[in-house]
Amino acid sequence: MNTESAQPLLSQAMAELTESVRVIDEKGESRIVQIACERPLTIYLNKREIVTLMTLGGDPEALVLGYLRNQGFIRRLDEVLAIQVDWEVESAAVVTDGEPEGLEEKLQQRTVTSGCGQGTMFGSLMDKLAEVSLAKAEVKQSTVYGLLHNLNLHNETYKNAGGVHGCAICEDDQVIAFVEDVGRHNAVDTLAGRMWLDGISEANKTFYTTGRLTSEMVIKVAQMGIPVLLSRSGVTQMGLGLARELGITMLARAKGKHFLVFSGEDTLELDAVPQNKTLEKTPERTQQKNRAVDAIS
Repeated sequence: MNTESAQPLLSQAMAELTESVRVIDEKGESRIVQIACERPLTIYLNKREIVTLMTLGGDPEALVLGYLRNQGFIRRLDEVLAIQVDWEVESAAVVTDGEPEGLEEKLQQRTVTSGCGQGTMFGSLMDKLAEVSLAKAEVKQSTVYGLLHNLNLHNETYKNAGGVHGCAICEDDQVIAFVEDVGRHNAVDTLAGRMWLDGISEANKTFYTTGRLTSEMVIKVAQMGIPVLLSRSGVTQMGLGLARELGITMLARAKGKHFLVFSGEDTLELDAVPQNKTLEKTPERTQQKNRAVDAIS
């Protein structure tokens, strides 16, 4: 096969990968950090809607092609005539040479995992945001530190085997319910069910996750009625935008005595600001200081 002639017509629609946002650190100091961008990309195969993927957008044409290949929609590269990505309408149009074999059956039997960065529920979840009304959060820095300490007592599967995400429903510095699963979306859905089964109120609760705070995570937790999100990982630009819109306090990159406040800084009381470590005055350091003074005298 001539691989050059088999290449489909591809758009070159690489998107911006990061953007700058202002945050507040654990000392109450303002800083600018980079966060990952996140976009929905709906795949249309010969004008048939297949799935919506949440993506960074670094190589969207390859993402679309790889998804269709791995899901069995496309068997050979020469079947694909074109893949055109348009970020203005957040869609990827895929044209093939004829209808893929068994397309109807695959669409009926399709199972999309709730793993990292992939979902089909984005549109319907967004439609429900108008129904969300969250209580005003009140968060103490000392409570955050206590909670992070107590969370270290969990993560048993991760400690023994790795390869999983952990999520928790917390009140003050106590862990009320903790779940581990192979995907963070599975873990948050399990906790949503557990809240119903056990009659856990959303009042004064914090949701903790080891995973990224993406748009889907923010929406799901908002639907659970929880106004505070805490993660040891980072956030995406779409997740941050939704958190600000919904009035969610979002703390991320939280580990030990460090965290960054991405939204809701007015709800956080900095009552345990870490002190700067003083440098030990060793004879060598004293000599270095004296030489520096001499140099500018």
